[in-house]
Amino acid sequence: MKVPGAALVALIAWAAAAQAEPCPRPGTLGTSRILKVDAAIMPRVGLKSFPQTLPLGDHEVVLTFDDGPWPPTTPRVLAALAHECVRATFFLIGKPASEHPELVRRIAAEGHTIGHHTWLHRSLMRIPPGETTEEIDHGIAAVETVLHGVATKTPTTPFFRFPGFESTPATLELLQSRGIAVFGADLWASDWDPMTPRHELNLLIDRLKAAGKGIILLHDPKAHTAAMLPAFLRYLRDNHYHVVHLVPAAPGTGLDGVP
Repeated sequence: MKVPGAALVALIAWAAAAQAEPCPRPGTLGTSRILKVDAAIMPRVGLKSFPQTLPLGDHEVVLTFDDGPWPPTTPRVLAALAHECVRATFFLIGKPASEHPELVRRIAAEGHTIGHHTWLHRSLMRIPPGETTEEIDHGIAAVETVLHGVATKTPTTPFFRFPGFESTPATLELLQSRGIAVFGADLWASDWDPMTPRHELNLLIDRLKAAGKGIILLHDPKAHTAAMLPAFLRYLRDNHYHVVHLVPAAPGTGLDGVP
């Protein structure tokens, strides 16, 4: 990807993003640094779907969770992350977010980033084109109402992930025109398939070894993922991986807040 001069300066600054607060408990994995993401610089990231991804260093990972909130399992995921002082990004579905507002507010209160994942998790490639904008906006409005009391289609955190990564040129253009960054992934554990926590752990470790770094996709409503997560975080800690936390850049400042 060719990057204009001003954007290149911003990309360099992004690589030197702010350090995260240290964990008060020694010996934990922790969150190593914070990346401020601006959709104007990188509107689409994740090598499973797009040509480019986040500028992560070797052994740097971003943890992302889709399809929540789900009361039986999301608290277990949050507990595992809190135990290791790790912050992640949760792409929430609007309907369950509206049904479990206390859990959405807990995710935010514990310092995680909340992105958007439509209202009902319908494929935006397979539903009638006239319904796609409503599916996106309804999901955003539901989460914004829970967090900020305002049913707006302008997200406070302009991060979005397509259900099943099934986008269309029209929906990609819509989100880019509204300054909303679209997230794919660089690797995943295929946790939508039935499997044991041990099998998922081994699969994820093998894929991470091959990739060396990247945006990791998991699903907090999956019981085997919630059960697997503490062991995976220990693996990251013991093998010198570093967790990067994503937050939105202020509008018009470029990556990492650089004008």
